Order: sequence, then C-alpha cells, then structure tokens
Amino acid sequence: MGTIDEDMTRLVEEQRLGFAATVCPDATPNLSPKGTTAVWDDERLVFADIRSPRTVENLRHNPAIEINVVDPISRKGYRFKGTGTVLTEGPMFDEVLAFYGGRGLVHEIRSAVLVKVERAEPLTSPAYDLGASEEEVRERWERHHLGLRRVSSGPPGVPSELRRIPLPRTPENRG
Repeated sequence: MGTIDEDMTRLVEEQRLGFAATVCPDATPNLSPKGTTAVWDDERLVFADIRSPRTVENLRHNPAIEINVVDPISRKGYRFKGTGTVLTEGPMFDEVLAFYGGRGLVHEIRSAVLVKVERAEPLTSPAYDLGASEEEVRERWERHHLGLRRVSSGPPGVPSELRRIPLPRTPENRG
C-alpha cells in the first residue's frame, strides 16, 4: 500500500490546486500555487512547471517540498511532505507531457516535478474541533463564497459596496 490513499487521490483530483512550499537558497520559505497538482501513483504527486521558476530552482538546491491541497468549502485536505525531482527531458518527462496533454493542458510545460510523498497527514479547520459537522462547515463556506460572487459581479466602475446583493434572510444570517 502506498502513501497516497483513495480519499487523498479523490481530493487532489477534485481540487487540482495545491500550494507547494520549498526552501530558497537563503533559507527563506517559498510558497507557490500549483494548478496542475495531480496524483501520479500511490506514492507520488506531480505538477507541471508552467510558471514556477523559483520553485524549480529551489528544488534543484534542496529537494524538500510540502504540498497542501484543501477543499475550500469543507475546509478539509491533506499535507504531503516529500522529495521533489525536476524532470526536463527523457521518457518520464515525456510521460508527464502526455498525461497533461490528455487532460487538455495547452500551456507550455518547461519542466515537471514528481514528488515522492514520504508523509501525508490530514488538514482540518478548527471549526471541527468545536463540534461543527462537515455539513455545517460546508453551508457556512458556501454562503461565504456565494456572497463573494455577488459582491464581485456588477457593472465596471461601480464600487463593490454598492454592488452587494444581500443574502436571502435565513435563521443563520439574521442580523
């Protein structure tokens, strides 16, 4: 059995956005979103270097990496710690190119990073520590995201505070 289980695979495939943390040569952290995060097999993740020069350079100096993938609605996810290998040519790189081509990726892939996951741990919101159910957490964040979409839509040039459309009155959002 590998490090990456069925639920981890489901979450990564649903979300696809992972946040990759690497270490710069001056020992400062580097955090970068990776919209191509995918499960390669039951022990490795992969992401394409489309615009990741700092991440890739950091991995060439220090292969340590952590990738966090979180569902923003359920506030649950996983942290994957491991070692990254940068691929720029060869049969494995060609396999990665074919993999992303099959997913319809049209951006140029400069390199790919395979991450050997040495440790995977769950991430959850502190709301669960207080006894909230997943349904309650989902409802709260769905309302939040709905409100954000309503605020951000509207004619250009109109201040966002004038574009706000109030949420329907429910017991949960009464003032």
